Amino acid sequence: MPHSRRIRIGYCIDSFGIGGTELNAVRTVEALDLNRFEITIFHLHEDGPLRARYEGLGVHLVHLPISRLYAPRTAIQGLRLARILRQRGIQVVHTHDVYTNIFAVPWARMLGGCRVIASRRWLDAVPRPGLMPLNRWSYRLATRVLANCAMVARFLAEDERVPPHKIIEIPNFLEERAFQRVDPAARTVQRRQWGIPEGAFVAGVVARLAPVKSHEMLLRAAQRLDDDVHVVLVGDGPARAALEALARELDIQPRVHFIGQLVSPINLHQFFDVSVLCSRTEGFPNSLIEALAAQCPVVATPVGGVTEIIVDDESGLLVPVDDLDALAARLQSLRRDPELRGRLAGTGLCRVRAKYHQSAVIAQLASLYRELAGNAAERERVVR
Repeated sequence: MPHSRRIRIGYCIDSFGIGGTELNAVRTVEALDLNRFEITIFHLHEDGPLRARYEGLGVHLVHLPISRLYAPRTAIQGLRLARILRQRGIQVVHTHDVYTNIFAVPWARMLGGCRVIASRRWLDAVPRPGLMPLNRWSYRLATRVLANCAMVARFLAEDERVPPHKIIEIPNFLEERAFQRVDPAARTVQRRQWGIPEGAFVAGVVARLAPVKSHEMLLRAAQRLDDDVHVVLVGDGPARAALEALARELDIQPRVHFIGQLVSPINLHQFFDVSVLCSRTEGFPNSLIEALAAQCPVVATPVGGVTEIIVDDESGLLVPVDDLDALAARLQSLRRDPELRGRLAGTGLCRVRAKYHQSAVIAQLASLYRELAGNAAERERVVR
């Protein structure tokens, strides 16, 4: 398709940091056919580890420096956004988080002349409660509101009072490389580099080290298990110091490995024997579908969109929130039963490949973009 006929999309993100929303955003741009879609990335923060991936795609990046949503200079950036949208002929704006919902949706809808997709990728956790009324207002202005799981879609309709015809459910997804596994020798080398002794049983987590993720539950469960059970925590965040102190207090420090934040093309769950997510609340956790793609059995709490991914004792194991006894028992059963691990891994792989592979999900999103761009083009012809 000639470049002049590409559908022009304005992609709005808060930052280039590592997180579920941020990773899904960059993966989406990487998966879209850039011969059919011209993408402009509007970003509120200038730097971060994911910036290089956008730059590698050759998409246009526009920094909109905003210190506070309420600051007078924010309005200047809003006018600048609207001007750029019109100059570049952008047809559809897609915001991805609470900050870009609040900032970009009004300017794009009222002055940018665009169809607008707002996003809801979380259930009830926001940085500040005061953001919620503004975010709710952005839904009223948006053309569509995208939910990344059925539970979030229901929340939008029932709690946020978004008209059902405006809500569209499109889940997060995985690229084909997420299903690729390294050979056993490479797996052994990686585990050794993390300080894991040969023959150890590894329970791992790939998640930000934040209280809502409840990593401490896994540490307390590991204390109840034999010394060959090791814990690997991939990620960083404000709870790290407290978790390190807890590992020392429980006297399991040699069995707990803090790997830090990793940006890797390799699915890290394949280096675990079981992937754990003890969260007290979730939207749609990418970590779980990544674990299933890696054929790693999962133990998780049934919060948010988790139950749309994990069917207990079929595609994984579920434990009640903050139930230490149940978590320890589930980990012990997986440690002792390789047949159970194999059955869960096989069922989980089939489920995630059928529902969350990028080929299925990106087709849905591309169709939405085409629909809205067509409506925008028709509206422009009527105005003229």
